[in-house]
Amino acid sequence: MSAPVVKQGKPDAAAHADAMHVPVLIIGAGACGLTAALRLAEAGIETVLIERDATPSGSTALSSGFIPAAGSAVQRAAGIDDDAARFAADIQAKAHGTAAPHLVAAYTGAAAAAMDALARHGLAFDVLDGFLYPGHSARRMHTLPERTGQALVAALERAATTAGAMLLARALARDIWVDDDGRVTAVGCERPDGSMDVIGCDVLLLACNGFGGNTAMVAEHLPAMREAVYGGHVGNDGSAIAWGRQLGARLADLGGYQGHGSWATPQGALISWAVMMDGGVQINARGQRFHDETHGYSEAAVHVLSQPGGVAWNVFDDRTLALARGFPDFVAAEAGHAVKTCAGLPELAALIGCDVETLRRTLEGVRPNATDSDPGLGIDSGVDSGIDSGINSGINSGNGSGSGSGSGSGSDPNPDPHSRRFERSLQAPYHAIKVTGALFHTQGGLDIDAQCRVLNHDGQPLPNLLAAGGAARGVSGNDVSGYLSGNGLLSAVAGGHIAAATAAALLHRTLVQESS
Repeated sequence: MSAPVVKQGKPDAAAHADAMHVPVLIIGAGACGLTAALRLAEAGIETVLIERDATPSGSTALSSGFIPAAGSAVQRAAGIDDDAARFAADIQAKAHGTAAPHLVAAYTGAAAAAMDALARHGLAFDVLDGFLYPGHSARRMHTLPERTGQALVAALERAATTAGAMLLARALARDIWVDDDGRVTAVGCERPDGSMDVIGCDVLLLACNGFGGNTAMVAEHLPAMREAVYGGHVGNDGSAIAWGRQLGARLADLGGYQGHGSWATPQGALISWAVMMDGGVQINARGQRFHDETHGYSEAAVHVLSQPGGVAWNVFDDRTLALARGFPDFVAAEAGHAVKTCAGLPELAALIGCDVETLRRTLEGVRPNATDSDPGLGIDSGVDSGIDSGINSGINSGNGSGSGSGSGSGSDPNPDPHSRRFERSLQAPYHAIKVTGALFHTQGGLDIDAQCRVLNHDGQPLPNLLAAGGAARGVSGNDVSGYLSGNGLLSAVAGGHIAAATAAALLHRTLVQESS
């Protein structure tokens, strides 16, 4: 397989006499590419999607398929008080103010319109209920009834192709031709038999990949994930960055990525972080907790990997088990025997391989934080009525403003060493899943402006090259801790929506120039 290459000029006319030409060419048929193609097709603009796999999949299919958006029609119908400014504030709070401001504003401002547009094409979203993901101050995760990334990408493919977009599958984009002005003229794709298809275009959108599957780039830019399990798609090989470097494009936030601290091992399955947000905890081989699980699943990957053996146990009870069974990925993991049930502390300690008294002390700390706290496990300990129930209170209030942290009416004489505030205690029987930390996808890439135009080293847009989703910098800053749940699909869907409008504007400008 050849490396990604940029070639000068145009493809040889004699060798590629049958090459097609389309107004817009998109590399990558994940959420970003399909969202853009759907909007372009809706506008009557001929578009071709180049996809390396037999059917669209990529990072989207491997995700939970939850798209955050503030102010959509479905969110308003659910009575949720939310808006783009509030969403943007949540993103920057999680990223400690380091997320690209122009992209935060652009994506949070476009997300609702993008969701409404997808809904008009038959994607029946509702807003995820039952808990808040870390860092979100409102319920804004949009999901299809199936609650899987595979269902999302399949629905997007149906909508885009029905609207008129053309999908070229089993086509691995490798060559990009540019003229003397830096304008993309064509793309060459390797086919399974080794032949090359060449497609000319007026605008090219890179919606293809990050670099999580490129071990050399991961070692260079994400040293904490050098030895981590990679839970992403093999297609994330850094092609977009390779092309960008050859074109003189600027790169940004290459240290940003989405990790996940709940990758079931050895099953190799994602365990929803809803388990943690509903009261579950992570316990290491010594029988101890080691971080505040409500801070986020991305940075949890680093915390878990730093534990003995690079593993931990997700420990939860029957209430959380019932919630988790609402997620297909969890159901599949349970069918794969990832979930172990223990009648009590001795059995749980034996499973983990830790000292039972150490584990007892750990679980004694998992209790509602109140001034009259019980020294035991905290079960039926008379929780102070002033305690904020966090996640559930926010959901029940209609605007989802609970933080899951609890506020308490006074100081706790035995506060949690990791500063987590618990709503309740865990009750036997206990359920446990052995997990490790994993790398899912990267959040850095080609630097783009608010219109998704790729920028050169001087900050000027390249003539007709766009990028969004995994190919471009995201809104998570330059570190794992900046990833707010859903940032990947936010960049993909809102970015694809914006990129389509930019492509249409570039085409219109070209037509005006040619006619003048």
